[in-house]
Amino acid sequence: FSVDSATLTRFFTFHFILPFIIIGMTMLHLLFLHETGSSNPLGLNPNVDKVPFHTYFSFKDIMGFFILLAAISAISTFCPNIMGDPDNFSPADPLMTPPHIKPEWYFLFAYAILRSVPNKLGGVLALMLSILILLLLPIFHLS
Repeated sequence: FSVDSATLTRFFTFHFILPFIIIGMTMLHLLFLHETGSSNPLGLNPNVDKVPFHTYFSFKDIMGFFILLAAISAISTFCPNIMGDPDNFSPADPLMTPPHIKPEWYFLFAYAILRSVPNKLGGVLALMLSILILLLLPIFHLS
């Protein structure tokens, strides 16, 4: 048995769309759960003294997000190389393009600028300044 083009197309379609469906269903779930209550998803109100969901659990969600953000920030601040790639420490060689980079025609100006400056930081600054010039030209139109 073999996998033909139609099977690959279907697999790619589901593989591409499924994360968006999951995110959408999660958003709907949180929207309705926060709106009606965690123990009452239909919105019926048999108990008037019930504590509303969003006041406590929304705060818990926000606190969890900030704790996770603080943990990720601490890891990136105190141990910046713990999740790094060893390829990031390769010496700069402006005459050689790494093999994993496949140049496209619309990035040729960027490759030309990056190759013309032998320093990595200098090349990145030159590239950002070249883009900044293109963004600032319409603002300084003086005619």
